[in-house]
Amino acid sequence: MAVRVGSDVGGTFTDVVVMDESGRVHAKKVLSTPPNFNRAVSIGLKSLLDETGTAAASVQQFLHGATVATNAIITRTGAKTGLLTTFGFRDVLEIRRMRMNKLYDINWQKPPPLVPRNLRREVVERIDSRGSVVAVLDEETVRRETNVLLGQGCTAICICFINSYANGEHERRTAQIVRTISPQVYVGISSEILPEMKEYERTSTTVINAYVQPIVSQYFEAMRQDVDDIGIKTPIMVMQSNGGMTTSQIAARFPMNIVESGPAAGVTGAFHLASRMGLKNVLTLDMGGTTAKAALIEDGVVSRSPEYEVGGEMSIGHRLLKGSGYLLRVPSIDIGEVGAGGGSIAWCDSAGALKVGPNSAGAEPGPACYGRGGSEPTVTDANVLLGFTNPVALAGGTFPLDPGQSERAVSDRIAKALGLDVTQSAWGIRTVAKASLVRAIRAVSIERGRDPRRFVMFAFGGMGPVHAVELTEDLGMDKVIIPPLPGLFSALGLLFADVEHHFVQTFRGGLHDVEAPATESLLSALAEDGSRILSDAGFGLADRKIDLFVDLRYLGQDNAITVPMRQNGNVSRELRDAFEAEHQTTFGYASQDEEVQIVAFRCIALGLSEGTSVPSNLSISTATTGSLAASRRCYFGADVGWLTADVIGRDQLSEEPAHGPLLIEEDNSTTPVPPGWTATIDNWSNIIVSRR
Repeated sequence: MAVRVGSDVGGTFTDVVVMDESGRVHAKKVLSTPPNFNRAVSIGLKSLLDETGTAAASVQQFLHGATVATNAIITRTGAKTGLLTTFGFRDVLEIRRMRMNKLYDINWQKPPPLVPRNLRREVVERIDSRGSVVAVLDEETVRRETNVLLGQGCTAICICFINSYANGEHERRTAQIVRTISPQVYVGISSEILPEMKEYERTSTTVINAYVQPIVSQYFEAMRQDVDDIGIKTPIMVMQSNGGMTTSQIAARFPMNIVESGPAAGVTGAFHLASRMGLKNVLTLDMGGTTAKAALIEDGVVSRSPEYEVGGEMSIGHRLLKGSGYLLRVPSIDIGEVGAGGGSIAWCDSAGALKVGPNSAGAEPGPACYGRGGSEPTVTDANVLLGFTNPVALAGGTFPLDPGQSERAVSDRIAKALGLDVTQSAWGIRTVAKASLVRAIRAVSIERGRDPRRFVMFAFGGMGPVHAVELTEDLGMDKVIIPPLPGLFSALGLLFADVEHHFVQTFRGGLHDVEAPATESLLSALAEDGSRILSDAGFGLADRKIDLFVDLRYLGQDNAITVPMRQNGNVSRELRDAFEAEHQTTFGYASQDEEVQIVAFRCIALGLSEGTSVPSNLSISTATTGSLAASRRCYFGADVGWLTADVIGRDQLSEEPAHGPLLIEEDNSTTPVPPGWTATIDNWSNIIVSRR
């Protein structure tokens, strides 16, 4: 029987899942193997295939969520990169956007550029904003500066000339010269990577792509060898930040597109599973050990952002606090992130206020209850003391816990400082963590003009189900869905994704230009590019879907809103109506009197699977080694107090509602069902928790 494999690499654990044609899923979690993260994938995959008796030749698809690019940026271990730029634009990476992440903190410093000043070299050339050559390219300068960079040990060179989005002739010629001098060096040009206006955004994105390209290329080469050794011959498909899959060859060429690969996989899995269930409006909550992430699916469409920052300080879910990381101007799923996870440390500030995060106990030493030397109280310790997390062991009984250590940490560090008992302190930790989760959800919903009460919560990650129902109750929502394998759902979500490629081309004009011959030619070229890359990947005409979009803004605005192009009827009128409707929703106003300007056209090329990638039902096979207690006392807050809750497994649920208080315990997470809520299960093994 043919199977599909999904593997997701994390900083601590690597998850591997195998799903056959009938929808039966087997899962394996193994320790990650830094710095050679591909080894953990190979170890987990071999083990899972052996345990299930699955032949390597039966693997039809191999899908992967990678963190290698993110790790290289965060740890500053990318390639030594040089930059060739137009004379006078050497310091674009230093100047950035003139924005401070912490406006009133005089000690705050911008992150150092990935390319230091001595490796940023100027070239005499100039093209104007219309694409006309003002100053011809000085090829002798190109040769001299290239040799300077190579002499200083650069293994990657990126080229970013001013206005190259309008005419990339000088960049292409410069790349030819560099490759002639050094054929082995990695070369990237901005007119190919990001043909958009705004020199900082284009330069930063081009630099990041070059910075991680050698490492990512080597990573996928090693993984290809590992997969071949196992006997799997299928191509390696990689999750992109936008939620679509691409081949490992394209990912190695454009690694800027896979920086947010892991978080995107969970949202994509939720999107496809929700679509199969007939749900169009979904809020996702992915809470792990260090962070929690929220995303929005509205009217059957995943909310995306045209840019994001990587390697910066923890986002607190506010769109205005930017500037602490490295900017990537690539489409990505719009994710709000906060430093609240199971390992987030609780502490009291100098004024005696209780705080949670952003620092985390991590895997070593971990929460105090792990018994590995950790003495700081964490969210996990609070949940152990409140009865929500199994106080005896995790992972089906294979990972023993010490609740006495949790009590000691909370008592010594929190309860004594606040003058509260241990239960009140633990509930306080959970409450403060919940406030952080609300900020993440606000960032993708309320701050974008969306009412969360219109949505259904999809909660996953090891800690997502533990907090989801209480969080949903406070937000006024009525339903929570806990998908199968919540602690490994990002790996499972990979199996549901489609192949997807994004293209963009700058265009400056008014709405009246949208039906001009030049515009039609540009749109046709974008659509042909999308169709060509899908054809090369083996998709026939019937399996290709080409969607066109346009970036619009009021004249004088800095940022644009992306709306779909339907190309039927009065196109300019439809675009204006769609733009003003979205502007009204997001910003609270729209104007019929202001001129609307086109900034860019976009194309999304989708390679569609035969039928649906989500089977008609899912059944989960897990190796639970521990036994469930019949019941456990849980604390549901001061108004309710301690209650005895029955403890059951996911497989004990049915279509008949089970009433709270209830604990649904499984190997990789626990779902508390408070009084006033019920739990059922559906054909896809989802736990459906509903307000009575």
